[in-house]
Amino acid sequence: MNSLLKGNPIKAILLFTIPLILGNLLQQVFAISDTFIVGKYLGVKQLAGVGSTGTLSWLVIGFAQGFTAGTAIVTAKRFGANDFKGVRKSMATTIIATTFLTILTTVISVIFTKQILYAMNTPDDIYQYAYSFIAIIFGTMFSVMIYNLAANVLRAVGDSKTPLKFLVVAIVLNIILELIFILYFRWGVVGAAIATAIAQLVSGILSFQFIYRNVPELAVRRSDFKLDKDDLKEHLFMGMPMAFQNSVLAIGGLIVQTALNSLGTDAVAASAASSKIAQISTLPMMSIGIAVATFVAQNLGARQYKRILTGVRQALIATNSWAILMGVLEILFGHILVSYFIGSNHQHILQLSKLYFLIGGSMYVFLASLFTIRYALQGLGNARVPTIAAFSELTMRIIGAIVLVSIFKYAGAVASDPLAWIGSILILLPAWFKAIKKLKSLQDGQAINGQLQPIASTENKNA
Repeated sequence: MNSLLKGNPIKAILLFTIPLILGNLLQQVFAISDTFIVGKYLGVKQLAGVGSTGTLSWLVIGFAQGFTAGTAIVTAKRFGANDFKGVRKSMATTIIATTFLTILTTVISVIFTKQILYAMNTPDDIYQYAYSFIAIIFGTMFSVMIYNLAANVLRAVGDSKTPLKFLVVAIVLNIILELIFILYFRWGVVGAAIATAIAQLVSGILSFQFIYRNVPELAVRRSDFKLDKDDLKEHLFMGMPMAFQNSVLAIGGLIVQTALNSLGTDAVAASAASSKIAQISTLPMMSIGIAVATFVAQNLGARQYKRILTGVRQALIATNSWAILMGVLEILFGHILVSYFIGSNHQHILQLSKLYFLIGGSMYVFLASLFTIRYALQGLGNARVPTIAAFSELTMRIIGAIVLVSIFKYAGAVASDPLAWIGSILILLPAWFKAIKKLKSLQDGQAINGQLQPIASTENKNA
């Protein structure tokens, strides 16, 4: 396994990030393949139906995924401290907790899918498409969770390449199955959902096979599955806040999606297509943030405090540079890419997409800083402040959906995201400045008894 403890910090972060970017890009290809194939071969209404479920899917699946991302920080910290027995124990605890969480969220989401779609004011002409797609995605949630659990623990020990390899297999399988199910079997959006579930399951199984054959640090034994109260508490302390963060952010997205639904099918279709492009543009920012969390956690375990500060500062420069570049490109050319999804005959949708990119792209620097600082704090063990920041994002999105949409219509809905980014960064910055001060004091040998935990606990008390 690789580590992020040596060499130039930004070089180590970027080398670790490259497979993450490609992996996250392929995750988006899962969604984009649905969008492209559904839009191209089934129609705009089917496209709008599938697209309208994006935030609903993230509300539920993102909760479980956030949990494994949080517990992986515990794994990474133990790996940095060369506590390999603790690494295996962390893996086992994560498996047990994630299994329970996946079962619970699957049952709840399947039961209440219809009610949520109705509450979102899903337009009648796309409701059945939305329900058919998301019900299958929820019912097969275990498939995506198997892969994400394996991928997160592999990244925690420094391996960001292996999850990418198996994801490549999955994405190819996903595209092939979608074309077969939609064009040959005529299963419509149901075929798209089934293809996605099968492809994700394959990638997860392959990932776990690799772990047990090639990664002894993660190859858990029967004795590792004996639950320890303190160990479980530590994993829940990191996992649950990150899970709730994802869900809180998704709730904000659902509120905005509900507002978009009230503006009609064209508004839904424009955002569905434009958001896919925006997600690709912002992937490097998010991927560097994820790498920063692992980088910080490993170096915290190794007590390399100066290295943490240097790495985060360099990461901020990298993400903000990318944000400016992508913002300009989206504003100039984003609507052209949207035309490939829906064709050039839907001029109103293309005009709405121009507005989407103008508002969002011009504010990407806030999103870039948000990703880096949020993940840095989480890597330090500070789960509370990022959660508060997530609630700040939710508040801003509610304001956007209720106030801005009523005044500016589609422009107001699109502006809800940048407003949320600003609200979040205003919460994160003070916590990060305090963390900088604490890291410098630890670096100077001022920490009592060499304890690592005060970084997180001090921030939590001051949140």
